[in-house]
Amino acid sequence: MTEPTQPDVSIEEPENTPSSLGTAAARNLATTTKSVPQMQAITSRWLLRLLPWVQTSGGTYRVNRRLTYMVGDGRVSFATTGAEVRVIPQELRELPPLRTFDDAEVLGTLAEGFIQQEYAPGDVIVRSGAPMDHVYVIAHGKVNKIGAGKYGNETALGILADGDYFGVQVLTDSPQENWDITVRAVTACTVLALPQSAYRRLLDESAALRAHIEGVQADPGGDRNEHGEAAIAVAAGHAGEPLLPGTFADYELSPREYELSVAQSVLRVHTRVADLFNQPMDQTEQQLRLTIEALRERQEHELVNNREYGLLYNAAFEQRIYTRSGPPTPDDLDDLLATVWKSPAFFLAHPRAIAAFGRECSRRGVYPQSVETLGSRIPAWRGVPIYPCNKIPITDAGTSSIMLMRTGEQEQGVIGLHQVGIPDEYQPSLSVRFMNIDDKAVISYLVSAYFSAAVLVPDALGILEDVETNYADDEPGAPAATAAARS
Repeated sequence: MTEPTQPDVSIEEPENTPSSLGTAAARNLATTTKSVPQMQAITSRWLLRLLPWVQTSGGTYRVNRRLTYMVGDGRVSFATTGAEVRVIPQELRELPPLRTFDDAEVLGTLAEGFIQQEYAPGDVIVRSGAPMDHVYVIAHGKVNKIGAGKYGNETALGILADGDYFGVQVLTDSPQENWDITVRAVTACTVLALPQSAYRRLLDESAALRAHIEGVQADPGGDRNEHGEAAIAVAAGHAGEPLLPGTFADYELSPREYELSVAQSVLRVHTRVADLFNQPMDQTEQQLRLTIEALRERQEHELVNNREYGLLYNAAFEQRIYTRSGPPTPDDLDDLLATVWKSPAFFLAHPRAIAAFGRECSRRGVYPQSVETLGSRIPAWRGVPIYPCNKIPITDAGTSSIMLMRTGEQEQGVIGLHQVGIPDEYQPSLSVRFMNIDDKAVISYLVSAYFSAAVLVPDALGILEDVETNYADDEPGAPAATAAARS
């Protein structure tokens, strides 16, 4: 009997079955090539690289200046310390009722009575019909005086700006009146207000003030140069032996002092990580590098935005200008150059503000040149480089600022302050100090960076404010949302 024939059986292998060792398994036996830890928040930090850094022994830098104020120019002047604004006591003689009053002690007490107030565009400072119970002095910004027109409609009676004042009737010894105008902020404003109650208390205490309150005679103002400094008498072009004039340069009695600020962080590394996982890279070193990068980023942010020493807050009010139409145009940067015309070093702007300036140049058919700095090509205007800085804020409305500065002690410009040679110094003015090892075997290091900045004379720093960075409605490619928001 013939046995049945068995059919041929073939085993089919899956299509994806590997025929050799795969890369995923092979990596277990191989050493990979690694990058050091990356950090997206690291920027070029041009401000830190470009500022000349001055050794600040003792932790404090004092800026001595000529005594500067000009009585008789019709405008009140102010002393600023970061975001804090104060009336210069002698400048109160610009107010007509105090024109001939020269009691320095009483003027100082009166100046201390002013209260700083901030207003946004559109805010009403005083309203028609309300009691007139404050004297207002505009430190910075523009306001509209609005009153009733001939036919009962509202009409603009005038614009007041830096150094102007209103409500001086409060200083006269008369019954309280009501405002017959409305004063509304056109731009962001810093205003100093003197309450009538505080003035009345001082009036009751000072017989000298009561005797002079109605004096309105013109003040000669003294011999001053164009910057408000006491003029230095100099004789020139003489012949023979005439008597030469004597003179001296007066100084500020209370000069501004800048104390070094600090940015700190505590770095924690487990001993097991530091001991075992330190090849091919030292884990502690990489953790320290990233911590220092974060501190340097914060350092630049503080140099721009700190309310005490930040550059945005330490520019003199007369050095702040506004754009002509919103976006930064070549004309606006020319105006900014006119504020820092003595050896300007560089512009500093948010990248979006630089892009907006580039769009305005393209609209006009102007093509700015570029300069090479530290191996990078940087856009420039009139030969002055424009460096990007993302620490300059952009408001919700899309506006920003552009700074222009002169730098260096010899140039009487903007300088950075630090102190080298501090204990446990890791980098100039930056220390890494071992703290302890806790009961969880975690090592702690205190990382500290000491720094500040100083503006030696007011005309060393200028700011173009309220720069629009968004697309204009008529620009090609303008986002629909932007156009809708503007409408």
